[in-house]
Amino acid sequence: MPRLRVEPGAPHPLGATWDGGGVNFALFSANATKVELCLFDPKGRRETDRIVLPEYTHEVWHGYLPDLRPGQLYGYRVHGPYDPAAGHRFNPNKLLIDPYAKALHGDIRWHDAHFGYRVGSSRATPDRRDSAFVMPKCVVVDTAMTWGNDRPPRRAWSDTIIYEAHVKGMTAARDDIPETLRGTFGGMADPRVIDHLVALGVTAVELMPIQAFFDDRALVERNLVNYWGYNTVNYFSVAQRYFSPGADIHEFQVLVKRLHEAGIEVLLDVVYNHTAEGNHLGPTLSFRGIDNASYYMLADDKSLYYDATGCGNTVNLNHPRVLQMVMDSLRYWVEVCHVDGFRFDLTSALGRAWDTFDPNAAFFDAIRQDPVLSRVKRIAEPWDLGPNGYQLGNFAPGWAEWNGSYRDDMRSFWKGDGGLLPTFSRRVLGSSDLFEHRGRRPWASVNFITAHDGFTLTDLWAYNDKHNEANGEDNNDGHNDNRSWNCGVEGPTDDPAILDLRDRMRRNALTTTLLSHGTPMLLMGDEVGRTQRGNNNAYCQDNEITWLAWTDIEERDRAFMTFLRGVMRIRKRYRLLRSGEFLHGEPVDDNGTRSVIWFRPDGNEMDPESWSDPGAKVVGLALSDPTTRLLILVNAYHKPISFTLPDSELARAWDVRIDSGAGAIDPPGEHYAPGAAYELAGRSLILLAGTIAERA
Repeated sequence: MPRLRVEPGAPHPLGATWDGGGVNFALFSANATKVELCLFDPKGRRETDRIVLPEYTHEVWHGYLPDLRPGQLYGYRVHGPYDPAAGHRFNPNKLLIDPYAKALHGDIRWHDAHFGYRVGSSRATPDRRDSAFVMPKCVVVDTAMTWGNDRPPRRAWSDTIIYEAHVKGMTAARDDIPETLRGTFGGMADPRVIDHLVALGVTAVELMPIQAFFDDRALVERNLVNYWGYNTVNYFSVAQRYFSPGADIHEFQVLVKRLHEAGIEVLLDVVYNHTAEGNHLGPTLSFRGIDNASYYMLADDKSLYYDATGCGNTVNLNHPRVLQMVMDSLRYWVEVCHVDGFRFDLTSALGRAWDTFDPNAAFFDAIRQDPVLSRVKRIAEPWDLGPNGYQLGNFAPGWAEWNGSYRDDMRSFWKGDGGLLPTFSRRVLGSSDLFEHRGRRPWASVNFITAHDGFTLTDLWAYNDKHNEANGEDNNDGHNDNRSWNCGVEGPTDDPAILDLRDRMRRNALTTTLLSHGTPMLLMGDEVGRTQRGNNNAYCQDNEITWLAWTDIEERDRAFMTFLRGVMRIRKRYRLLRSGEFLHGEPVDDNGTRSVIWFRPDGNEMDPESWSDPGAKVVGLALSDPTTRLLILVNAYHKPISFTLPDSELARAWDVRIDSGAGAIDPPGEHYAPGAAYELAGRSLILLAGTIAERA
């Protein structure tokens, strides 16, 4: 065969770029001595060419091949010192994934050849085996997409309701979708799925990781999988498992377009804090073999990694080229795939200079000034596993944060723990104690009761303890501090009284979430009673434990979904429930009506003694603006309480809009006069809307 032509090309853009005439290859490595581009046959089984990239400019190795086209499979071999003590782990026997690859072909097949050192002998000895036969190959991609009239919904934060979903789990068990589409982007784009989301009332779907990841070797050896996907190996390509047969990136783009047409934004859960290469004993798949000392934060002993993530390594965003890679990746998903924002896993790790967290670290400052990324939604998981890792409330303006305190405090409150009224009051009003600084707004608090990590909503009120035996770790994995309550029986039961109580607790939890100031988030399947059978760490369960069951939904779960839809409509009806400002009791009209008033059950305002009562579990909250009066009555006690409604100075009549105890929305005939005694059922929440009193 004729020899492939090779031209100098350019050091930018990084990656394999098809320009309509050929492909430019550019790879950053500050410490390499030579880079070889390896080309493969269409099945990825045979290496057809090995080409030394001819140019090295500004620490970027590059070359241009005018004879290549999209679809070409490739990988890299990078030469340099194998000196772990100095932080270098080059080994040209290992085929490496391009950090900027836009697609991967094939899956990993675990073998000792993946490891840069000789497994079973001294780690100072490099392994000489070629890993290409068990490695996926990179694909040259033409990412052009005809988007037509696609327009991002650009929902205001205060109008946003997030639905955390798993691409496969959403449709894997849906029998009315073609089998080849179940569990794929194509399945999730089915009109019936999107109609469900629209009818529910959510405005944004937060997809659990879709960036390329593999099933960890330890899981494969236990016949399990990496279901959640929090172990990314490439930040530009999509995990192939979510494509239907023969599909590519365009299937994901179509999903985004259809969700946009329905008014729903798409947020991606992204994992830039660590990679799938693990600790110093992990495989050499990409970054480690390209430039280990640049891509990772190393320990004082440079043969080891600084690990603030609990996953073996921490990506080094202090290096400008690594920071560039992350920024380029984020812009790729926004500009090429039209996503609307991101939820960042273990975000504290992205602002680390080893043991120190800096809210103004380079990564955060870079996003803040970026003309593309500064305009999309950004959500931090505000903690990691390193020193000073819990940074809830400490992120910069423009960021929202998963409010773990909201989750814990609300679970404890509704479980019946005492002494929580002051905390409850702060969480309901947007957690100003955490977020009211530097001009941040209540929407910065992402309020949730459940997420992928932990119990589902159904299991939260059905189990006192975790039951993770299926994970094969002797039930030692997962959180122990669940703040859950089984309502009297551990696990499934046929007792109607317990089932009714569990339904009430579900309604209480999500009603509180949706009526609280901030950004509410729901977990996939909570609306229809999805259970993981008490598993609170189902990261490795790709089966009925984690999939959303669409058939045989029990009548009580259908009733719960109907109720939940109603609560969402109520939230959208009253802007006062979506306040863009922190409220502290400021006057809202010329008559001195205050924006916030807290009431005792006797109808009088809360006083310091009432707030400090450790046994108090009942409170009323009146919210007011110039045109609206709302009253929320909360009873976390197990017995009914007679609650005296506020006098006519606040409103001249009260109508029930939500009754979590009865599961009712806008119940007819629920009309009360000021000063009336309202019988507030045990473990219930009531929302009343007031008719503004006429003033003399």
